[in-house]
Amino acid sequence: MSDDQNPHIAVIGSGGAAMAAALKAAERGARITLIERGTIGGTCVNIGCVPSKILIRAAHIVHLRSESPFDACLSARAPVVNRPALLAQQQARVDELRESKYLSILSDNPAITVLKGEAWFVDERTLTVALNDGGEQTVHFDRAFIGTGARPAEPPIPGLAKTPYLTSTSALELDRIPKRLIVIGASVVAIELAQAFARLGSQVSLLARSRVLSQEDPAVGEAVESAFRREGIKVLRQTQAREITYDGHRFTLQTNAGTLQAEQLLVATGRTPNTENLNLDAFGVIMERGAIQIDKRLQTNVPGIYAAGDCTDQPQFVYVAAAGGSRAGINMTGGNATLDLSAMPAVIFIEPQVATVGLSEAQAQQQGYEVDTRVLSLDNVPRALVNFDTGGFIKMVAERNSGRLLGVQAVAGEAGELIQTAVMAIRARMTVQEIGDELFPYLTMVEGLKLCAQTFTKDVKQLSCCAA
Repeated sequence: MSDDQNPHIAVIGSGGAAMAAALKAAERGARITLIERGTIGGTCVNIGCVPSKILIRAAHIVHLRSESPFDACLSARAPVVNRPALLAQQQARVDELRESKYLSILSDNPAITVLKGEAWFVDERTLTVALNDGGEQTVHFDRAFIGTGARPAEPPIPGLAKTPYLTSTSALELDRIPKRLIVIGASVVAIELAQAFARLGSQVSLLARSRVLSQEDPAVGEAVESAFRREGIKVLRQTQAREITYDGHRFTLQTNAGTLQAEQLLVATGRTPNTENLNLDAFGVIMERGAIQIDKRLQTNVPGIYAAGDCTDQPQFVYVAAAGGSRAGINMTGGNATLDLSAMPAVIFIEPQVATVGLSEAQAQQQGYEVDTRVLSLDNVPRALVNFDTGGFIKMVAERNSGRLLGVQAVAGEAGELIQTAVMAIRARMTVQEIGDELFPYLTMVEGLKLCAQTFTKDVKQLSCCAA
Protein backbone atom coordinates (compact mmCIF):
# COMPACT_ATOMS: atom_id res chain seq x y z
CA MET A 1 0.00 0.00 0.00
CA SER A 2 1.06 3.59 -0.63
CA ASP A 3 0.20 7.09 0.48
CA ASP A 4 -2.17 9.45 -1.34
CA GLN A 5 0.68 11.22 -3.15
CA ASN A 6 2.00 8.01 -4.70
CA PRO A 7 -0.90 5.56 -4.60
CA HIS A 8 -0.90 1.96 -5.72
CA ILE A 9 -3.63 1.61 -8.35
CA ALA A 10 -5.01 -1.65 -9.67
CA VAL A 11 -6.19 -1.38 -13.27
CA ILE A 12 -8.36 -4.21 -14.61
CA GLY A 13 -8.23 -4.45 -18.40
CA SER A 14 -5.84 -3.22 -21.07
CA GLY A 15 -8.04 -1.56 -23.70
CA GLY A 16 -8.50 2.12 -24.46
CA ALA A 17 -9.94 3.10 -21.07
CA ALA A 18 -7.58 0.98 -18.97
CA MET A 19 -4.43 2.02 -20.83
CA ALA A 20 -5.33 5.70 -20.62
CA ALA A 21 -6.01 5.40 -16.88
CA ALA A 22 -2.79 3.50 -16.23
CA LEU A 23 -0.57 5.83 -18.24
CA LYS A 24 -2.05 9.03 -16.83
CA ALA A 25 -1.88 7.77 -13.24
CA ALA A 26 1.72 6.58 -13.74
CA GLU A 27 2.63 9.95 -15.24
CA ARG A 28 1.32 11.55 -12.03
CA GLY A 29 3.40 9.38 -9.72
CA ALA A 30 1.26 6.32 -9.09
CA ARG A 31 2.43 2.71 -9.05
CA ILE A 32 0.24 0.56 -11.30
CA THR A 33 -0.64 -3.12 -11.35
CA LEU A 34 -2.44 -3.78 -14.64
CA ILE A 35 -4.36 -7.04 -14.89
CA GLU A 36 -5.46 -8.55 -18.22
CA ARG A 37 -7.04 -11.97 -18.63
CA GLY A 38 -6.81 -12.11 -22.43
CA THR A 39 -5.01 -10.31 -25.24
CA ILE A 40 -3.38 -7.00 -24.39
CA GLY A 41 -5.06 -4.10 -26.18
CA GLY A 42 -8.74 -4.73 -25.66
CA THR A 43 -11.50 -4.61 -28.27
CA CYS A 44 -10.54 -1.65 -30.45
CA VAL A 45 -7.15 -2.69 -31.76
CA ASN A 46 -7.69 -6.45 -31.67
CA ILE A 47 -11.26 -7.25 -32.71
CA GLY A 48 -13.07 -3.94 -33.20
CA CYS A 49 -12.18 -0.57 -34.69
CA VAL A 50 -8.93 -1.45 -36.43
CA PRO A 51 -9.79 -4.74 -38.19
CA SER A 52 -13.32 -3.57 -39.05
CA LYS A 53 -12.11 -0.35 -40.65
CA ILE A 54 -9.54 -2.29 -42.68
CA LEU A 55 -12.34 -4.57 -43.94
CA ILE A 56 -14.59 -1.58 -44.65
CA ARG A 57 -11.82 0.24 -46.54
CA ALA A 58 -11.08 -2.84 -48.63
CA ALA A 59 -14.78 -3.15 -49.43
CA HIS A 60 -14.81 0.54 -50.43
CA ILE A 61 -11.97 -0.08 -52.90
CA VAL A 62 -13.82 -3.08 -54.33
CA HIS A 63 -16.92 -0.93 -54.76
CA LEU A 64 -15.03 1.87 -56.52
CA ARG A 65 -13.39 -0.59 -58.92
CA SER A 66 -16.77 -2.15 -59.66
CA GLU A 67 -19.00 0.91 -59.81
CA SER A 68 -18.58 4.69 -59.72
CA PRO A 69 -20.30 7.82 -61.03
CA PHE A 70 -17.65 7.97 -63.77
CA ASP A 71 -18.29 4.54 -65.34
CA ALA A 72 -19.52 6.10 -68.60
CA CYS A 73 -16.06 7.52 -69.21
CA LEU A 74 -13.74 5.36 -67.08
CA SER A 75 -13.67 1.61 -67.50
CA ALA A 76 -14.59 -0.50 -64.47
CA ARG A 77 -13.92 -4.14 -63.73
CA ALA A 78 -14.99 -5.95 -60.59
CA PRO A 79 -11.87 -7.21 -58.76
CA VAL A 80 -11.32 -10.71 -57.47
CA VAL A 81 -11.44 -10.70 -53.66
CA ASN A 82 -8.70 -12.83 -52.10
CA ARG A 83 -10.12 -13.01 -48.61
CA PRO A 84 -7.32 -15.09 -47.04
CA ALA A 85 -4.74 -12.55 -48.22
CA LEU A 86 -6.92 -9.65 -47.07
CA LEU A 87 -7.34 -11.32 -43.68
CA ALA A 88 -3.55 -11.75 -43.39
CA GLN A 89 -3.00 -8.07 -44.24
CA GLN A 90 -5.66 -7.08 -41.72
CA GLN A 91 -4.14 -9.19 -38.94
CA ALA A 92 -0.61 -7.97 -39.66
CA ARG A 93 -1.67 -4.37 -39.09
CA VAL A 94 -3.53 -5.37 -35.90
CA ASP A 95 -0.40 -7.11 -34.61
CA GLU A 96 1.75 -4.10 -35.51
CA LEU A 97 -0.50 -1.63 -33.68
CA ARG A 98 -0.87 -3.87 -30.64
CA GLU A 99 2.91 -4.05 -30.35
CA SER A 100 3.60 -0.35 -30.89
CA LYS A 101 0.66 1.16 -29.00
CA TYR A 102 0.24 -1.30 -26.14
CA LEU A 103 2.88 -3.97 -25.52
CA SER A 104 5.99 -1.85 -26.02
CA ILE A 105 4.55 1.07 -24.06
CA LEU A 106 3.74 -1.17 -21.11
CA SER A 107 7.11 -2.91 -21.17
CA ASP A 108 8.95 0.43 -21.25
CA ASN A 109 7.12 1.93 -18.27
CA PRO A 110 8.77 0.97 -14.96
CA ALA A 111 5.77 2.19 -12.95
CA ILE A 112 3.47 -0.43 -14.49
CA THR A 113 3.49 -4.14 -13.61
CA VAL A 114 1.39 -6.43 -15.81
CA LEU A 115 -0.32 -9.52 -14.44
CA LYS A 116 -1.94 -11.99 -16.87
CA GLY A 117 -5.04 -13.44 -15.31
CA GLU A 118 -8.63 -12.87 -14.23
CA ALA A 119 -9.29 -10.51 -11.33
CA TRP A 120 -12.18 -10.23 -8.93
CA PHE A 121 -12.76 -8.05 -5.89
CA VAL A 122 -12.52 -9.44 -2.38
CA ASP A 123 -13.42 -6.05 -0.92
CA GLU A 124 -13.03 -2.37 -1.83
CA ARG A 125 -9.24 -2.51 -1.34
CA THR A 126 -8.32 -6.08 -2.33
CA LEU A 127 -8.32 -8.16 -5.50
CA THR A 128 -7.64 -11.83 -6.14
CA VAL A 129 -6.10 -12.70 -9.50
CA ALA A 130 -6.34 -16.22 -10.95
CA LEU A 131 -3.11 -16.23 -12.97
CA ASN A 132 -3.21 -17.65 -16.49
CA ASP A 133 -0.05 -19.63 -15.73
CA GLY A 134 -1.60 -21.15 -12.62
CA GLY A 135 -2.08 -20.15 -9.00
CA GLU A 136 -3.54 -17.02 -7.47
CA GLN A 137 -2.14 -13.69 -6.39
CA THR A 138 -3.61 -11.17 -3.97
CA VAL A 139 -3.36 -7.50 -4.93
CA HIS A 140 -3.88 -4.81 -2.30
CA PHE A 141 -4.50 -1.33 -3.68
CA ASP A 142 -5.33 2.23 -2.71
CA ARG A 143 -7.62 2.78 -5.67
CA ALA A 144 -8.87 0.65 -8.52
CA PHE A 145 -9.92 1.27 -12.08
CA ILE A 146 -12.24 -1.04 -14.03
CA GLY A 147 -11.89 -1.04 -17.81
CA THR A 148 -13.07 -4.53 -18.74
CA GLY A 149 -15.04 -3.55 -21.85
CA ALA A 150 -17.94 -5.46 -23.34
CA ARG A 151 -18.69 -8.36 -25.66
CA PRO A 152 -21.36 -9.06 -28.30
CA ALA A 153 -24.77 -9.72 -26.76
CA GLU A 154 -26.73 -12.87 -27.57
CA PRO A 155 -30.45 -12.11 -28.02
CA PRO A 156 -32.93 -14.68 -26.63
CA ILE A 157 -34.07 -16.06 -30.00
CA PRO A 158 -35.18 -19.72 -29.81
CA GLY A 159 -32.56 -21.99 -31.33
CA LEU A 160 -29.89 -19.30 -31.80
CA ALA A 161 -27.55 -20.53 -29.07
CA LYS A 162 -27.37 -23.97 -30.71
CA THR A 163 -26.07 -22.57 -34.00
CA PRO A 164 -22.58 -21.42 -35.10
CA TYR A 165 -23.75 -17.87 -35.77
CA LEU A 166 -21.27 -15.04 -36.31
CA THR A 167 -20.62 -12.14 -33.97
CA SER A 168 -18.79 -8.98 -34.97
CA THR A 169 -15.62 -10.68 -33.71
CA SER A 170 -15.89 -13.92 -35.65
CA ALA A 171 -17.22 -12.17 -38.78
CA LEU A 172 -13.97 -10.21 -38.99
CA GLU A 173 -12.06 -13.49 -38.80
CA LEU A 174 -13.85 -15.23 -41.69
CA ASP A 175 -11.40 -16.50 -44.31
CA ARG A 176 -14.01 -16.56 -47.08
CA ILE A 177 -16.84 -14.29 -48.15
CA PRO A 178 -20.22 -16.03 -47.73
CA LYS A 179 -22.49 -16.15 -50.78
CA ARG A 180 -25.54 -15.22 -48.72
CA LEU A 181 -25.47 -13.46 -45.35
CA ILE A 182 -28.30 -12.51 -43.00
CA VAL A 183 -27.59 -9.77 -40.48
CA ILE A 184 -29.77 -9.43 -37.38
CA GLY A 185 -29.51 -5.87 -36.09
CA ALA A 186 -29.75 -2.39 -37.56
CA SER A 187 -27.44 -0.24 -35.48
CA VAL A 188 -23.81 0.77 -36.01
CA VAL A 189 -21.95 -2.55 -36.09
CA ALA A 190 -24.69 -4.33 -38.02
CA ILE A 191 -24.89 -1.80 -40.84
CA GLU A 192 -21.13 -1.30 -41.12
CA LEU A 193 -20.49 -5.02 -41.58
CA ALA A 194 -23.59 -5.53 -43.73
CA GLN A 195 -22.40 -3.04 -46.32
CA ALA A 196 -18.79 -4.26 -46.18
CA PHE A 197 -19.74 -7.89 -46.85
CA ALA A 198 -22.19 -6.85 -49.57
CA ARG A 199 -19.44 -4.94 -51.36
CA LEU A 200 -17.07 -7.87 -51.00
CA GLY A 201 -19.57 -10.14 -52.73
CA SER A 202 -22.24 -11.37 -50.30
CA GLN A 203 -25.98 -11.17 -50.92
CA VAL A 204 -27.01 -9.46 -47.69
CA SER A 205 -30.37 -9.25 -45.94
CA LEU A 206 -30.60 -6.92 -42.93
CA LEU A 207 -33.29 -7.53 -40.29
CA ALA A 208 -34.33 -4.42 -38.35
CA ARG A 209 -36.58 -4.88 -35.32
CA SER A 210 -38.02 -1.42 -36.00
CA ARG A 211 -36.00 0.60 -38.54
CA VAL A 212 -32.37 1.26 -39.41
CA LEU A 213 -30.60 3.41 -36.80
CA SER A 214 -33.76 3.77 -34.74
CA GLN A 215 -32.02 5.99 -32.15
CA GLU A 216 -31.14 8.64 -34.75
CA ASP A 217 -33.20 11.29 -36.51
CA PRO A 218 -35.59 9.35 -38.82
CA ALA A 219 -34.15 11.09 -41.88
CA VAL A 220 -30.75 9.53 -41.13
CA GLY A 221 -32.10 5.99 -41.17
CA GLU A 222 -34.13 6.65 -44.30
CA ALA A 223 -31.04 7.92 -46.14
CA VAL A 224 -29.06 4.86 -45.09
CA GLU A 225 -31.84 2.50 -46.16
CA SER A 226 -32.03 4.20 -49.56
CA ALA A 227 -28.27 3.87 -50.03
CA PHE A 228 -28.38 0.20 -49.05
CA ARG A 229 -31.20 -0.59 -51.43
CA ARG A 230 -29.29 1.06 -54.27
CA GLU A 231 -26.43 -1.35 -53.56
CA GLY A 232 -28.71 -4.39 -53.48
CA ILE A 233 -28.79 -4.86 -49.71
CA LYS A 234 -32.23 -6.12 -48.68
CA VAL A 235 -33.53 -4.16 -45.69
CA LEU A 236 -36.43 -5.74 -43.79
CA ARG A 237 -38.08 -3.31 -41.36
CA GLN A 238 -40.21 -4.42 -38.42
CA THR A 239 -38.77 -7.91 -38.78
CA GLN A 240 -37.84 -10.31 -36.00
CA ALA A 241 -36.62 -13.89 -36.01
CA ARG A 242 -38.94 -16.22 -34.12
CA GLU A 243 -36.78 -19.33 -34.44
CA ILE A 244 -33.38 -20.18 -35.91
CA THR A 245 -32.04 -23.56 -37.02
CA TYR A 246 -28.83 -24.74 -38.70
CA ASP A 247 -28.54 -27.97 -40.68
CA GLY A 248 -24.77 -27.98 -41.08
CA HIS A 249 -24.87 -25.97 -44.28
CA ARG A 250 -27.57 -23.30 -44.01
CA PHE A 251 -29.22 -21.13 -41.41
CA THR A 252 -33.01 -21.03 -41.57
CA LEU A 253 -34.84 -18.17 -39.87
CA GLN A 254 -38.56 -18.19 -39.25
CA THR A 255 -39.61 -14.53 -39.15
CA ASN A 256 -42.77 -12.47 -39.27
CA ALA A 257 -41.73 -11.61 -42.86
CA GLY A 258 -41.47 -15.27 -43.88
CA THR A 259 -38.72 -17.90 -43.99
CA LEU A 260 -35.18 -16.72 -44.75
CA GLN A 261 -32.10 -18.82 -45.47
CA ALA A 262 -28.41 -18.04 -45.76
CA GLU A 263 -24.98 -19.61 -45.59
CA GLN A 264 -23.97 -17.38 -42.67
CA LEU A 265 -25.81 -15.47 -39.96
CA LEU A 266 -24.34 -12.41 -38.26
CA VAL A 267 -25.94 -11.27 -35.00
CA ALA A 268 -25.12 -7.68 -34.06
CA THR A 269 -27.77 -6.53 -31.60
CA GLY A 270 -25.70 -4.76 -28.98
CA ARG A 271 -23.00 -5.46 -26.42
CA THR A 272 -22.95 -6.83 -22.88
CA PRO A 273 -20.57 -5.33 -20.24
CA ASN A 274 -17.85 -7.69 -18.96
CA THR A 275 -18.62 -7.24 -15.27
CA GLU A 276 -20.32 -10.43 -14.10
CA ASN A 277 -17.13 -12.06 -12.73
CA LEU A 278 -15.79 -9.03 -10.84
CA ASN A 279 -17.82 -9.66 -7.63
CA LEU A 280 -18.87 -6.00 -7.51
CA ASP A 281 -22.16 -6.83 -5.81
CA ALA A 282 -20.22 -7.99 -2.76
CA PHE A 283 -19.48 -4.43 -1.68
CA GLY A 284 -22.34 -2.54 -3.25
CA VAL A 285 -21.11 -1.12 -6.56
CA ILE A 286 -24.24 0.05 -8.38
CA MET A 287 -24.84 -1.45 -11.82
CA GLU A 288 -27.71 -1.44 -14.26
CA ARG A 289 -28.03 -4.46 -16.55
CA GLY A 290 -24.37 -5.15 -15.89
CA ALA A 291 -23.18 -1.62 -16.72
CA ILE A 292 -21.26 0.11 -13.93
CA GLN A 293 -22.81 3.45 -12.99
CA ILE A 294 -20.26 6.27 -12.71
CA ASP A 295 -20.35 10.00 -12.05
CA LYS A 296 -18.75 12.84 -14.03
CA ARG A 297 -15.46 12.17 -12.22
CA LEU A 298 -15.57 8.54 -13.40
CA GLN A 299 -16.04 7.24 -9.85
CA THR A 300 -18.55 4.61 -8.83
CA ASN A 301 -20.70 4.99 -5.74
CA VAL A 302 -17.89 3.26 -3.78
CA PRO A 303 -15.09 5.75 -2.98
CA GLY A 304 -11.81 4.82 -4.60
CA ILE A 305 -13.34 2.57 -7.27
CA TYR A 306 -13.35 4.15 -10.75
CA ALA A 307 -14.40 2.88 -14.18
CA ALA A 308 -14.76 3.97 -17.81
CA GLY A 309 -15.47 2.59 -21.23
CA ASP A 310 -17.88 -0.05 -22.48
CA CYS A 311 -18.29 -1.73 -19.09
CA THR A 312 -19.99 1.44 -17.80
CA ASP A 313 -23.06 3.49 -18.66
CA GLN A 314 -21.01 5.72 -20.99
CA PRO A 315 -21.52 5.78 -24.79
CA GLN A 316 -19.58 2.93 -26.37
CA PHE A 317 -16.87 4.73 -28.35
CA VAL A 318 -13.16 4.11 -27.84
CA TYR A 319 -12.35 7.83 -27.71
CA VAL A 320 -14.94 8.26 -24.94
CA ALA A 321 -13.37 5.32 -23.12
CA ALA A 322 -9.87 6.77 -23.45
CA ALA A 323 -10.99 10.23 -22.37
CA GLY A 324 -12.73 8.74 -19.37
CA GLY A 325 -9.74 6.61 -18.45
CA SER A 326 -7.38 9.57 -18.65
CA ARG A 327 -9.60 11.70 -16.42
CA ALA A 328 -9.98 8.85 -13.97
CA GLY A 329 -6.18 8.60 -13.85
CA ILE A 330 -6.05 12.26 -12.85
CA ASN A 331 -8.74 11.85 -10.20
CA MET A 332 -7.19 8.71 -8.70
CA THR A 333 -4.01 10.72 -8.11
CA GLY A 334 -5.53 13.72 -6.37
CA GLY A 335 -6.88 15.72 -9.32
CA ASN A 336 -10.36 16.87 -10.18
CA ALA A 337 -11.20 16.21 -13.83
CA THR A 338 -14.63 15.67 -15.34
CA LEU A 339 -15.83 14.20 -18.62
CA ASP A 340 -18.22 16.44 -20.57
CA LEU A 341 -20.06 14.55 -23.30
CA SER A 342 -22.37 17.39 -24.34
CA ALA A 343 -20.58 17.77 -27.69
CA MET A 344 -19.61 14.16 -28.37
CA PRO A 345 -19.11 13.31 -32.06
CA ALA A 346 -20.20 9.95 -33.44
CA VAL A 347 -19.33 8.48 -36.84
CA ILE A 348 -20.70 5.42 -38.63
CA PHE A 349 -18.30 4.15 -41.27
CA ILE A 350 -20.69 3.23 -44.03
CA GLU A 351 -21.05 4.99 -47.36
CA PRO A 352 -22.35 7.62 -47.25
CA GLN A 353 -20.93 8.15 -43.77
CA VAL A 354 -23.19 9.14 -40.90
CA ALA A 355 -21.84 11.69 -38.42
CA THR A 356 -23.62 13.42 -35.57
CA VAL A 357 -22.91 15.73 -32.64
CA GLY A 358 -25.03 17.42 -30.01
CA LEU A 359 -28.81 17.26 -29.95
CA SER A 360 -31.18 16.01 -32.60
CA GLU A 361 -34.36 17.98 -33.18
CA ALA A 362 -36.38 15.57 -31.02
CA GLN A 363 -33.80 15.58 -28.21
CA ALA A 364 -33.66 19.38 -28.16
CA GLN A 365 -37.42 19.62 -27.93
CA GLN A 366 -37.47 17.02 -25.15
CA GLN A 367 -35.01 19.19 -23.21
CA GLY A 368 -37.31 22.18 -23.51
CA TYR A 369 -35.62 24.13 -26.30
CA GLU A 370 -37.60 26.05 -28.87
CA VAL A 371 -35.72 25.05 -32.00
CA ASP A 372 -35.23 26.12 -35.57
CA THR A 373 -33.84 23.56 -38.03
CA ARG A 374 -32.60 23.48 -41.59
CA VAL A 375 -31.81 20.56 -43.89
CA LEU A 376 -29.37 21.06 -46.76
CA SER A 377 -29.44 18.43 -49.49
CA LEU A 378 -26.03 17.61 -50.91
CA ASP A 379 -26.94 18.81 -54.38
CA ASN A 380 -26.32 22.27 -52.87
CA VAL A 381 -22.74 21.41 -51.85
CA PRO A 382 -20.15 22.01 -54.62
CA ARG A 383 -17.83 19.23 -53.40
CA ALA A 384 -20.65 16.70 -53.66
CA LEU A 385 -21.60 17.99 -57.10
CA VAL A 386 -18.10 17.62 -58.55
CA ASN A 387 -17.89 14.17 -56.96
CA PHE A 388 -21.18 13.25 -58.70
CA ASP A 389 -22.24 11.95 -55.28
CA THR A 390 -25.16 13.98 -53.97
CA GLY A 391 -27.02 11.38 -51.91
CA GLY A 392 -27.43 12.62 -48.35
CA PHE A 393 -27.91 15.80 -46.37
CA ILE A 394 -26.69 18.03 -43.55
CA LYS A 395 -29.13 19.06 -40.83
CA MET A 396 -28.58 21.77 -38.24
CA VAL A 397 -30.56 22.23 -35.04
CA ALA A 398 -30.42 25.71 -33.48
CA GLU A 399 -32.00 27.44 -30.53
CA ARG A 400 -34.71 29.62 -32.05
CA ASN A 401 -34.21 32.89 -30.17
CA SER A 402 -30.42 32.99 -29.93
CA GLY A 403 -29.50 31.05 -33.07
CA ARG A 404 -26.98 29.01 -31.04
CA LEU A 405 -26.05 25.74 -32.67
CA LEU A 406 -27.33 22.75 -30.68
CA GLY A 407 -26.65 19.82 -32.98
CA VAL A 408 -25.69 18.56 -36.42
CA GLN A 409 -26.61 15.37 -38.26
CA ALA A 410 -24.85 14.62 -41.54
CA VAL A 411 -25.21 11.82 -44.07
CA ALA A 412 -22.52 12.48 -46.65
CA GLY A 413 -19.28 11.31 -48.14
CA GLU A 414 -16.57 11.91 -45.51
CA ALA A 415 -19.13 13.16 -43.00
CA GLY A 416 -16.78 11.98 -40.27
CA GLU A 417 -14.20 14.52 -41.42
CA LEU A 418 -16.58 17.48 -41.26
CA ILE A 419 -18.26 16.73 -37.94
CA GLN A 420 -15.34 17.88 -35.76
CA THR A 421 -15.83 21.43 -37.04
CA ALA A 422 -19.39 21.22 -35.74
CA VAL A 423 -18.06 19.93 -32.41
CA MET A 424 -15.83 22.97 -32.03
CA ALA A 425 -18.68 25.29 -33.01
CA ILE A 426 -20.95 23.81 -30.35
CA ARG A 427 -18.17 23.99 -27.74
CA ALA A 428 -17.66 27.66 -28.62
CA ARG A 429 -21.44 28.27 -28.39
CA MET A 430 -21.43 29.69 -31.91
CA THR A 431 -24.61 30.77 -33.65
CA VAL A 432 -25.60 29.66 -37.11
CA GLN A 433 -25.10 33.27 -38.22
CA GLU A 434 -21.48 33.18 -37.02
CA ILE A 435 -20.88 29.84 -38.74
CA GLY A 436 -22.38 31.18 -41.97
CA ASP A 437 -20.07 34.21 -41.82
CA GLU A 438 -16.89 32.13 -41.33
CA LEU A 439 -14.38 31.38 -44.10
CA PHE A 440 -14.55 27.77 -45.30
CA PRO A 441 -12.30 26.39 -48.04
CA TYR A 442 -14.13 25.99 -51.34
CA LEU A 443 -14.77 22.54 -52.72
CA THR A 444 -14.59 20.76 -49.39
CA MET A 445 -17.39 18.80 -47.76
CA VAL A 446 -17.03 20.83 -44.58
CA GLU A 447 -18.17 23.86 -46.58
CA GLY A 448 -21.57 22.20 -46.35
CA LEU A 449 -21.74 23.36 -42.73
CA LYS A 450 -21.39 26.98 -43.83
CA LEU A 451 -24.02 26.55 -46.53
CA CYS A 452 -26.43 24.83 -44.16
CA ALA A 453 -25.94 27.66 -41.64
CA GLN A 454 -26.65 30.21 -44.36
CA THR A 455 -29.99 28.58 -45.14
CA PHE A 456 -31.33 29.97 -41.86
CA THR A 457 -31.32 33.45 -43.45
CA LYS A 458 -31.08 33.02 -47.23
CA ASP A 459 -31.72 30.80 -50.22
CA VAL A 460 -28.34 29.27 -51.02
CA LYS A 461 -29.58 28.23 -54.46
CA GLN A 462 -29.39 31.92 -55.36
CA LEU A 463 -25.72 32.27 -54.37
CA SER A 464 -22.81 32.00 -56.79
CA CYS A 465 -20.78 28.85 -56.29
CA CYS A 466 -18.33 30.31 -53.76
CA ALA A 467 -20.24 33.37 -52.53
CA ALA A 468 -19.97 34.40 -48.92
